[in-house]
Parts: sequence; C-alpha cells; structure tokens
Amino acid sequence: MSRKLVSFDWAMKKILRQKANFVILEGFLTELLKFDVKIEEVLESEANQESEEDKFNRVDLLAKNENGQIILIEVQYSSEIDYFQRMLYGSSKLITEYISKGDSGYRNLKKIYSVNIVYFALGEGEDYVYYGKTEFRGLHKKDDILRPSKRQQDDFHINTISDIYPEYYILRVNQFNDIAKNSLDEWIYFLKNEEIKSDFKAKGLNEAKEILDIMKLDDKARAIYKRSEENKRYKASLLYTARLKGLKEGEKRGIEKGKKEGEKKKAIEIAKNLLVAKVDMKTIVNSTGLTIEEIKKL
Repeated sequence: MSRKLVSFDWAMKKILRQKANFVILEGFLTELLKFDVKIEEVLESEANQESEEDKFNRVDLLAKNENGQIILIEVQYSSEIDYFQRMLYGSSKLITEYISKGDSGYRNLKKIYSVNIVYFALGEGEDYVYYGKTEFRGLHKKDDILRPSKRQQDDFHINTISDIYPEYYILRVNQFNDIAKNSLDEWIYFLKNEEIKSDFKAKGLNEAKEILDIMKLDDKARAIYKRSEENKRYKASLLYTARLKGLKEGEKRGIEKGKKEGEKKKAIEIAKNLLVAKVDMKTIVNSTGLTIEEIKKL
C-alpha cells in the first residue's frame, strides 16, 4: 500500500529547494522535457512564501540547469481566465531579467522553459498535457519551416529557431484519468493523488517516495503542512460557494429576462392588432406600455 506524500506545491516551497533534494525535480523535468536535466541552483521567485496570511493560490519555483537555461515551474489551483497571458508575461519577464546587463546585443538571452501545473479546466481540449513552441512557417509553402543559418547554429549553439524562444508545458492534472501508461503519467498520477504506486519507475519518484513522506516530517513541519492543506481546502470551498451563488444569480436573472421578453413580445402583438384596427396612439401606449417610438417602428 502506498504512503501519503506531501503535495508537490508544498514540497516546492519547503523541500525541493534544498540541493540534496534536487534529484526529485531533476527526475520530474527529465521525464517531461525529454532530455537529462541537472539543476545547478534554485533562484529567487515571487510566490514561494508560506504564512498564515498567505493569499496566493499558486506557488512557483525558478531553477537554472547546468547549461544556464531557466526553468519556471508554476502550480495553480484556482481558475484564472487570463492564465495564458500570465504564462507569456512570466516568460517575457524572465528574459528581460536575466539578460546580461553589459551585453549590447541579444546573443546571451536565456532559454526559458515554462512548466505550468494547473488544477482547473484551463482552456478547452481533450488531452491533459500540452506543449507549445515558436516556429516560423511559410505562408505559401506550409511545410517550409524557417531554419537558422549554419553560422547562427554554430554561434548560438542551436539546431532550430525554436531553440531560442520560450517553450511551454501545460499539465491539466484534473483531466488525467489515473491510468499511468508511461513514466510521465506516473508523475502526473503523483501530482494529482499525492501518492506513488510501488510499481512506478519514473525518474525521481523513488526519491520522492522517501523524502516527501508525511510521516517522516518533524512535528512542526507536519503541523505547518496540515494547516496549509486545510487553508487550501477552505479556499476551494469559498470559491465553490461563490461560483454556485453566481450560477443561481445568473439563472434568476435569466428567468426574469425571459419573462420580460415574453411580456414585451405579447405587448407588440397587441399593438399590431390595435394599429390594424386604427386605434389612436395614446390608447395603444396606455394599453401596451410601449413607447411611441416603439409603436411607430411597427
């Protein structure tokens, strides 16, 4: 039977920033990005605090790998309609922050990987993992993808133009059906259920099983974790209640609007009949409640 583990977002705040535990992040990123990731350091990021007054419903972790590439991992729980825009803003901000101040050109721009783990229905689609990158395709020749020159490849150490631009990964965790068909699915199973099955073999999960075990936390850390989980559930309850209330208000307004439209339609029919009968304008206004302008349009 698998042991209950701490949630990945809490681990990102409290555990995975320690160099001894980089192996867990390295395993997850290697399975997702499909190349070996070695983390050199975890950088400062804006949403890594944990306190009683913590109002964030997200957490991020910023890491630099041994090749100097920047990897931003964000976990988001509550629905955010402009999340796609925030993904773009986050990667753009990192590009400007990490360009060399003494560099007059752009050759040393950092490669950015934006990894987004979301627990809400972001966009519309049938899959639970999405990947995006920048390519330049011919307008007249659709299969023609613009390539860097040989000199550009050598100077910038790239194979494609997309190697320069940010790459985006979206994991819609709640859309996963809990059937792990490959090593990345095993990681997504853990992200969704906070447990690791005994037969899982994905990189980093064996270490995660040991390091993230709730029962291995000291008493203080376990109390902080339980409080953070209670706060998360409480906030989710508030959001659900607000959404339900909004739906009921919308339904009520819809009924009222339909009723008014029905009454208006009935008044128009009466006005038409009175016009055919050559009844005077004042009588029609008093009988239907329509304005003179509305009656004239008939």
